[in-house]
Amino acid sequence: MTLDPLFDFAGQVILVTGGSRGLGYQMVKAFATRGADMVIASRKLDNCESVAAECRTMGRRALPVAAHVGKWAECDALIERAYDEYGRIDVLVNNAGMSPPMPSHEMPEALFDSVMNLNFKGPFRLASQIGKRMADGDGGAIVNISSTGALMALPGVVPYGAAKAALNAMTVSLSREYAPKVRVNTISAGPFLTDIADAWDAKRRERQPVALGRPGDPPEIVTAALMLASRASSFTTGALVRVDGGQR
Repeated sequence: MTLDPLFDFAGQVILVTGGSRGLGYQMVKAFATRGADMVIASRKLDNCESVAAECRTMGRRALPVAAHVGKWAECDALIERAYDEYGRIDVLVNNAGMSPPMPSHEMPEALFDSVMNLNFKGPFRLASQIGKRMADGDGGAIVNISSTGALMALPGVVPYGAAKAALNAMTVSLSREYAPKVRVNTISAGPFLTDIADAWDAKRRERQPVALGRPGDPPEIVTAALMLASRASSFTTGALVRVDGGQR
């Protein structure tokens, strides 16, 4: 592969949560292909190990870590594992998330807390702790993976949309708090054919009410992630980049 120097990540260490499948997996592959050493985190270690093995076939170092990023203790353990292994993190991608559908009036407290913890509480912990280390060191970039559910009506998954809206607000605030050495940006993802789409009917898997008329293929998240993570995007921070097919 002939690398564009704008997207050369050789020598960098990148941590991706939810990195063993879906959008996270696509981003891990994209970064590793372009020279990055990876930290792959998700709940299931065997899935992380499989992706790490794939990265190693590219000649990269790869650290698989089982972590429930909705729990701060596990976030902290993940951070320590990464720094013990590599000594630094250059890019954090907060990708892990979930959105189980349920009528709002039936939502149990435990599920509400779980959705908020995974989609906002954990990303806040990771971004704040790693962001501070970046700011005290050589700098870095944080990319938060949000959702159009934060920007539009999304009945049936209200806590998810609320958590992603909080993530968007967090991006703007942390981009100031850890400036100028740390850039913090958001990708607002629309409907993608990830695991969540397994529950969609055939029509929804082919057509979506967006300008492009269809759901996204997971690899289509890659260019936005590369751009926001790249040191060439040195004048982009506090931004929200929509990768949603033209969501109304």
